[in-house]
Amino acid sequence: MFQKFQQLKELKRMRDQAMEMQRALEQESVTVEKDEVKVIMTGNQKITKLEFEGDVDPDKVADVINDALKESQKVAAKKLQEMGGGLQGLLGSR
Repeated sequence: MFQKFQQLKELKRMRDQAMEMQRALEQESVTVEKDEVKVIMTGNQKITKLEFEGDVDPDKVADVINDALKESQKVAAKKLQEMGGGLQGLLGSR
């Protein structure tokens, strides 16, 4: 019974860390500018601003958005690595 309590406690701790990670990523921002397109995106991959000048090829817009997604994924990976010490339980390490 004690072991189940410990497992629940560990599950809550991991959930709290995941929520902390989400809050931290909301505070991060990446900006990618290419040609005449600019995308600003949060670390949790929500576009907060999309700007372009003149007639812009939709493919260019898609390219810039994809680049912004890659950058936000790098931010998320860095944050995850920073919190890595506390997330070892998810990987089966102790």
